[in-house]
Amino acid sequence: MEFKDYYDILGVKPDASETEIKAAYRKLARKFHPDKNKESGAEEKFKAINEANEVLKDAEKRRSYDQLRAGGYRQGEQFRPPPGWQGHGQPGGADAGDGDFSDFFESLFGRSAAGHRGHARAQRGRDVQASVQIDLQTAFDGGRTRLALSDPSGSERVLEVKIPAGIQPGQVIRLSGQGQLGMGGGPKGDLLLEVGIRDDARFRLDGRNVVHVLPITPWEAALGATVPVPTLAGTVDLRIPAGSQSGRKLRLKGRGMPGAHPGDQMVELSIRVPLAETDEQQAAYAKLQKQFKDFDPRR
Repeated sequence: MEFKDYYDILGVKPDASETEIKAAYRKLARKFHPDKNKESGAEEKFKAINEANEVLKDAEKRRSYDQLRAGGYRQGEQFRPPPGWQGHGQPGGADAGDGDFSDFFESLFGRSAAGHRGHARAQRGRDVQASVQIDLQTAFDGGRTRLALSDPSGSERVLEVKIPAGIQPGQVIRLSGQGQLGMGGGPKGDLLLEVGIRDDARFRLDGRNVVHVLPITPWEAALGATVPVPTLAGTVDLRIPAGSQSGRKLRLKGRGMPGAHPGDQMVELSIRVPLAETDEQQAAYAKLQKQFKDFDPRR
């Protein structure tokens, strides 16, 4: 097998700091990531970069590797572990990490438990968890939203996510094949997106019900009226019963979040009193006060 010079692969000096190694890895991983770089050999280069990072980011692995490299080995030279080699991990062990690593790596730091001659068993990639924030109207209507994701190497990708109508906060959308790369030719994992719904100025969610606070005038509350009310599906007319008070809730059946059992829209009344800004308006309030002199709202 060939000796791997991990410092040369990452383009850093043997005395590079942990920060320098991390920066070099992220730069190269972005450049050669298979989702972005379709050139021939990019995937193999990406695997080599991951393998080098796997060793150099781990203090114990790096110490073992540095002891070996001090023997004067160079990139591409024929290599066999020295007799009695005791690196970080044992050949034939199961601590080869999460990547599809070379014979060289596995001869030093352990082979896959199911591998043979360093060839890893095909394994499905890990699922990745993330979150996506959408507005309430999109949650009601359904539709599509764009989501930017960064992988551990710093490479960014933009996905278009389909949002089902009536989705609730905390629900998870599964995107097949958008997770981590598999091992040994195995399939990619999935991306699990937890949905969050941003606050809305007009409505709030209460389960599948939608709550809207409706301002009304004192005379609409006292005499009754038909007034327009916004809903997520458009404006509708609502009848305000005479004698209504602030805090009273009226139900618009089936106007909540869609689904097998649609929610309702609850309309909470809020009486707003106009300011008396002119002499005539003050006189009108004074007259009203006389008409209802026995009314005490604190009684």
